[in-house]
Parts: sequence; structure tokens; C-alpha cells
Amino acid sequence: LQYNRVWIPDNEEVWQSAEITKNYKAGDSFLHVQLEDGTDLSYPVDPAALPPLRNPDILVGENDLTALSYLHEPAVLHN
Repeated sequence: LQYNRVWIPDNEEVWQSAEITKNYKAGDSFLHVQLEDGTDLSYPVDPAALPPLRNPDILVGENDLTALSYLHEPAVLHN
């Protein structure tokens, strides 16, 4: 079972990619994720401002940013 990937704000790297490891339900105060280095994290979330979704790997390096599924700061920086 594969979950969506999101961008988590980071003090040193600005954004870190993370994969959601447990279904999020409305009202949950934490998002259970695993960072790319394998670190499991319970990331506190505000249900009104969930972290931005990461684009599929096939779109990495896309020349035309309008072709990205999700267009936001971390997607532009990563691309």
C-alpha cells in the first residue's frame, strides 16, 4: 500500500519530502509520515492547512511548470 507524498517545512532544508504512512482522518492533530531518510515523524497539522502534496516523480525536471499536478513553493523549488 502506497500513500501520498507531501512536503514538510524544515528549518535547515526549507522543505523535506515525506510519505504519509497512516490514513489521515478529518480532525486528526498529527500526520504520520516517513522522511526520505527513513525517519518516522508525527507531524502536527492544522486541518485547515495540510502540507502541500508532492508531484509524481515523472514530473521532476519538467521544463513547463504549468504541467505540474501541484504548483506551489516546494514544487517549484524542487523542480
